[in-house]
Amino acid sequence: MLVSPSNFALVASTIHDSAAEPDALRLCFRGNELLVDESGGALRTVADTASGKDVIVVGRWGERLVIAEALASDVPAPVGARWAGLRSLFGVMADDLVSIAGRAGQLLDWDRTHHYCGVCATPTQRDLNERARRCPACKHASYPRISPAMMCLVTQGNQILLARNVNFPAGRYSALAGFLEAGESIEDAVHREVREEVGIDVGEPKYFASQSWPFPNSLMIAYTAEYAGGELKPNGHEIAEADWFDHSNLPQLPPRISIARALIEDTLQRLRNGQP
Repeated sequence: MLVSPSNFALVASTIHDSAAEPDALRLCFRGNELLVDESGGALRTVADTASGKDVIVVGRWGERLVIAEALASDVPAPVGARWAGLRSLFGVMADDLVSIAGRAGQLLDWDRTHHYCGVCATPTQRDLNERARRCPACKHASYPRISPAMMCLVTQGNQILLARNVNFPAGRYSALAGFLEAGESIEDAVHREVREEVGIDVGEPKYFASQSWPFPNSLMIAYTAEYAGGELKPNGHEIAEADWFDHSNLPQLPPRISIARALIEDTLQRLRNGQP
């Protein structure tokens, strides 16, 4: 499951001092693509890449400062490197690097989309002491946006409910998921989303874990819940197919780096062991 490395920490300053930190790990992005070596197995810290439009301090990984740089959309990859979407690096790049790169990409996306005040349209300025962009005219402050989303794996006896979203690759199934609405608790969203997506009711949701999901700024909050009634009927516009599965007849599952895969595997193991 994608988690932040234990030796990664935030830092107080949001400004990179290249003289004081000349060996900072530099993550170069072109839109949503990350600059990697040809194999995709290691991050590049090339010094000869064209100067970026924006640089953001991400944090400190061990003793090394990590910065993220947004390059122009037409910057080519240097010899021996290529541009790659972060999802394509799952299972190729080390999980710790994927986690940090995901955080970096989120911060660059937030910074790019908040160059102007959402209240009065004045160009904003970065705060030097915290992660924020402030309007010098009306003083409105914008912080990195986090979009909470619930995930629920419904159980019935020794079976689990898996669904294929209309946007999934052919054959892939996962747990149900959806974004929270304004004013909802996570538990409210679990009941609503399960009912909306597949037409059934569930009992009390039980918390499993959470995971940052940087596509572009989600926080996935995962639960299990027992089937409580209703007829299974995918809604068609979000969920193409849904069915009950056990450990002996599983379909293609999400990648191991996702919280969905961890939720599914943990729940199946628990059910095999006869645990409620």
